[in-house]
Amino acid sequence: MIANGIARKHVPDLKTLQRTCEVNYLSLMRLLPATAKVGETVSVAISEEVLFVLRVLETAPYTWHASIEQCSPNLPSFMRMRLKVRLYHDVRMAEVCASQQIFALRSSYHYPNSKMHHPNEKEQVNLFLAEWLKCCLSHGFSTVKQI
Repeated sequence: MIANGIARKHVPDLKTLQRTCEVNYLSLMRLLPATAKVGETVSVAISEEVLFVLRVLETAPYTWHASIEQCSPNLPSFMRMRLKVRLYHDVRMAEVCASQQIFALRSSYHYPNSKMHHPNEKEQVNLFLAEWLKCCLSHGFSTVKQI
């Protein structure tokens, strides 16, 4: 944003981001096994052509790291969705910590910037995860049974 000719840094809406991360946690826990082990995978298909693989990367008593990757063979690799998500079990939240070619998301970015990240990139990718999870839970089928 520019006010009086001075560029201002984006200030994230923490309540909205927290709410999104809480919804993402609940949705992800419906797809992932309750007692996941490192390396364990879950496949979620929206159709025969659209397949995603969720992989548990790390587990600790209060946090897990998981990746979500699109494995659709008809798409070039640069167009396939890739996310890394940190799940916090103690506060029941999940946040995207890496997306596509962004290996560490910041809470906000000055705009314009050399990589053309949006000022609210972190909020956007967490909202994207929420929409993706909603789609998977509504239209997808998984290798994990729903309770």
